[in-house]
Amino acid sequence: MSLKNAIAIVGADETDNIGIVPDMTPIMMQAEAVRNALRDAGIEKSEVDGVFAADGNPMAGIQLCEYLGIQPKYVDNTMTGGSSFVIHVEHAAAAIAAGLCSVAVIAHGETGFSGRQRRGGGGGGRVDASAPFAQYEMPFGVGGAPSAYCMAAMRHMHEYGTTSEHLAEIAVATRKWAQLNPKAMMRDDLTIEDVLSSRWIAYPFHIYDCCLVTDAGGAIVLTSADRARGFRKKPVWMLGSGEATTHMSLLNMPDLTRTPARESGQRAFEMAGVRREDIDVVEVYDSFTYTALVTLEELGFCEKGEGGPFVSGQRTAPGGDFPMNTNGGGLSYTHPGMYGMFILIEAVRQLRGECGERQVAGAKLACVNGTGGTLSATGTLILGAD
Repeated sequence: MSLKNAIAIVGADETDNIGIVPDMTPIMMQAEAVRNALRDAGIEKSEVDGVFAADGNPMAGIQLCEYLGIQPKYVDNTMTGGSSFVIHVEHAAAAIAAGLCSVAVIAHGETGFSGRQRRGGGGGGRVDASAPFAQYEMPFGVGGAPSAYCMAAMRHMHEYGTTSEHLAEIAVATRKWAQLNPKAMMRDDLTIEDVLSSRWIAYPFHIYDCCLVTDAGGAIVLTSADRARGFRKKPVWMLGSGEATTHMSLLNMPDLTRTPARESGQRAFEMAGVRREDIDVVEVYDSFTYTALVTLEELGFCEKGEGGPFVSGQRTAPGGDFPMNTNGGGLSYTHPGMYGMFILIEAVRQLRGECGERQVAGAKLACVNGTGGTLSATGTLILGAD
């Protein structure tokens, strides 16, 4: 059974406030986002019979159901880091197509900024000392995401001649999109020189090469194709999907310059039956500028090693011929810890024509790619509108 056109997204929204929201907890953000997305769709909470969620709690979906006061037919707690919510769309499509549920909600909420403050600046939970990364990476200084992603970026630079200027092009272009988004956290002017002169985080990353740390929640609502056309807003169809994983720890990454987006992207494009050049808007996870660059290569928008020249000249900025991360991305819009939900919301809005100043004219096809872990797991979607 093909999942192409089996389901549509009929509602999408964030929490009322994003950025720094110290009076909200993650579960409150999830619930508020669900309320807003259901209102956007025009669906009552009582109709929801499928719930998909992921956070640090391995029973995130069950916890959300309790908080919402619902008892759905289907719950999915799949956790693949920042790609979770993109992957959830494929899982929801399969569940709806199989008749296991009819109205699904995918929700996320995190307080990456305020939660850290409430913990007194400490880190997360305990580390399993038996895990490979704890034995073979952490003792040698590999810990947080910058210390791992930076090594992948340096290998790409070594093999293909990618430069810090190439990475800065992405940070600047993404900031220009953020300046058109009233909800974006960072909207000040930013130049390539600003990026290159900003403080180091982990070479070759300057601070503007790294995503924000914020508080935010988001949700989308999906339903079957036969029901989707009955809503007040036009449906956004899932035309193609794919998910893939190649490793967990950096140590076991088959190739530091490749990601599983190569496999998930190929599956999604094949299912959708569209070409890369048919895509109107691209929303990819930008935990770092390098994440966005290597993802474009792995999805096949340019040849391997050509990501730097591909994004040069502000090609991905407003007015460029390759609109990417049009809400301002994780680099300038928001990034509460796992960002995949927000590329989904932005893609839906672009395909509905709801983005105001940042609207990509005539957008009918979007490619969405989420990345989780240390470039470990990806989900790719091709979304379309009538």
